[in-house]
Amino acid sequence: MRAFYSYMHPLVIALGAGLFASASAAAADWPMFRGNVSNTGVAATADPVELNEETRFLWRFNTGGTVESSPAIADGVLYQGTFNRALFAIDAKSGRELWRFRVGGLLRASPAVVDGLVYFGADDNRFYAVDAKTGTQRWAVELGPGGEQSSPAVVDGTVYFGAFDNNVYALDAKTGAEKWKFATGAGILSSPVVSGGLVFIGSIDGRLYALDTATGARRWSQRTGGPVFSSPAVANGEVYVGSDDGHLYAFAADDGELRWRFLAGREIFSSPTVSDGIVYVGSHTGFLYAIDTSNGEQVWQTSLRGAVFGSPAVVKNRIYIGSSDGNFYALDRATGAPRAVVPIGDNVWTSPTVTEIGVYFGAHTGFIYGLTGK
Repeated sequence: MRAFYSYMHPLVIALGAGLFASASAAAADWPMFRGNVSNTGVAATADPVELNEETRFLWRFNTGGTVESSPAIADGVLYQGTFNRALFAIDAKSGRELWRFRVGGLLRASPAVVDGLVYFGADDNRFYAVDAKTGTQRWAVELGPGGEQSSPAVVDGTVYFGAFDNNVYALDAKTGAEKWKFATGAGILSSPVVSGGLVFIGSIDGRLYALDTATGARRWSQRTGGPVFSSPAVANGEVYVGSDDGHLYAFAADDGELRWRFLAGREIFSSPTVSDGIVYVGSHTGFLYAIDTSNGEQVWQTSLRGAVFGSPAVVKNRIYIGSSDGNFYALDRATGAPRAVVPIGDNVWTSPTVTEIGVYFGAHTGFIYGLTGK
């Protein structure tokens, strides 16, 4: 362990009225949960917003319901579900509502936006595809009981996701026709990763599964010591995932061999973020951890004073993460030291999305927020 930081830091930002940031370049997309089908959580843009003591609201949008879904952004539009039983399309620069699509249940999972369609599931036991520009439904698929809280990955014309009916699904992205489904031993909240011809996904049955993308056949599975709510991330031939047994695991992506495991001490619901040889993950301990991918040893830890459900986003010099203590944090990537602490007032369980224009997330306040540091 090279460094430790406690919560206390002077840069607690009291944010004023919404101020709009200017941007000369179009913002890079963040089209699905964790930014890409590998779930690495790293901003794709070359010039991401870097929050600091000048942090301010870009805008705030009241959805009328708790927000646990994480935002997806494509072509300057933010898409996010809420407990108000609606998917919202919002202009990412101004915060203006473009449309909303009503469903029959809560929206907990995050949407994916690919080739002009928005894909998402709901607690009404359905999975939807709607037109990204108009919000018009293209198709919907009935699932088994329990709803859908797994954020989809869309790759090469196929939509992959899990559901509370215990199944992992692969659907045709254009029509919704089922290509295959695979039954696990319990419901699924984990979101899939697609890499190297495999779909990696966790289940409440305590296992991480590696399934063939074309057929759904199991290539391998590994048991952890508790339910797996965390979504895996894949980088450099390894797959990383947290478990309710309090460990973060690293497995070989090709055969599932255990490389190492790191003990946080309490449940890891947060999904890991991987960049430049470091994996970042939160825990119910209230800490965010930075762990060396080569050996599973801790680099630093920072207290966020509340259970961490969301997943961190990494930009050049910052890590963005929310906490159950009612704050949103911008941390120094190298040390974990807080560079900005933004009071929100309720649980921030969503995973942030980052572009050249803003940093976006939702909270139990019922609001979706856009922050900027420029």
